[in-house]
Amino acid sequence: MTPTRLRLPRVLPARPAPLPVPPDAPVVAFIPVHNEEATVGEVVRRLPASVAGRRVVTIVVDDGSTDASAPLAREAGATVVSQPGNLGLGAAVRRGLAEAVRLAPAAVVYLDADLEYFPEDVEQVAGPVLTGEADYVVGSRFAGTIERMPAHRRFGNRVLTVWVRWMTRHDVTDGQSGYRAFSPSAARAAEVIHDYNYAQVLTLDLLAKGYRYREVPIRYAFRASGESFVKLGPYLRKVVPAVHRELNSPRVPPSSMP
Repeated sequence: MTPTRLRLPRVLPARPAPLPVPPDAPVVAFIPVHNEEATVGEVVRRLPASVAGRRVVTIVVDDGSTDASAPLAREAGATVVSQPGNLGLGAAVRRGLAEAVRLAPAAVVYLDADLEYFPEDVEQVAGPVLTGEADYVVGSRFAGTIERMPAHRRFGNRVLTVWVRWMTRHDVTDGQSGYRAFSPSAARAAEVIHDYNYAQVLTLDLLAKGYRYREVPIRYAFRASGESFVKLGPYLRKVVPAVHRELNSPRVPPSSMP
């Protein structure tokens, strides 16, 4: 019987070959949204029109919102794609990655819709992907500037980050950040194996496939309106089993993926 794996192997696969990037390829930013009408329009408007000389295309994944999030995002300039209901953040990230890959991007950026992260930092997050230094970039709040984060949130993030650092054997400083960038190859190969969330399983998936990881400092300010869906009990009940499945799932080489 194969023993249960609790961490990634010490030796990971070689870095997968990059996909070709057309000269006019855009940077695609996707934003999952569920009832964020107070902030989503501003997030879209504050994203720069271009990054490193490449135009920015914004996609909002509407995850079953019952408020005006979708029309406000569209009015602000985003392309809106709708889920058939409130399927969960992990499912929305999966959809956003798929929609972005269809546009043959130079880089893909994921950004939360609640204005806790600064849209203007998109160039900093996408930069290592655009220069070829990394395939998967996480914007680190703890390496950057935190304007405000409640004490219980800070503690929870620190504890979960220690867990991710131990599992990945990488110097991770922010395991739950809502600001990430992907190379075209990493975006195509990324797998999110549960619908509730994405943070830990996505990092484990891409590192296990050999993609190069990097962090960059970002700015952060705790949300001024609305309420996060994350509650510690449900989060741990759903995320821990998903992480176990991710660590012990058979690996498909990225080159063999469609």
